[in-house]
Amino acid sequence: MKITTETNGPDAFVQVEGRIDTTNYNEFENAVNDVLNGSVKQMYLDCSGLNYISSSGLRIFLALQKKMMTTGGKLKLFAMQPSIREIFDISGFSSIFAIFPDKATALQA
Repeated sequence: MKITTETNGPDAFVQVEGRIDTTNYNEFENAVNDVLNGSVKQMYLDCSGLNYISSSGLRIFLALQKKMMTTGGKLKLFAMQPSIREIFDISGFSSIFAIFPDKATALQA
């Protein structure tokens, strides 16, 4: 898994590539929590390179969503591969998260 983060004022951009599973979900959790330690109001999560997510990974997404809502922030996911989107649809997570087809659409929303 590769995680890239960039903060631009109140906006944070996180790109994740590879797998989020039981062997590395802590790494992902720590990376997003480090980003949240700033004054982030909106987090954009680029899922274009995410090719697998386990229930452990889904739990981190859910915890991140709750943290953002608690602080009045927004979490926006974009560019999910069809197989990842299907997991979100089946688990009911698609109704919990703001999911956009691409970065431009996420930025406009």
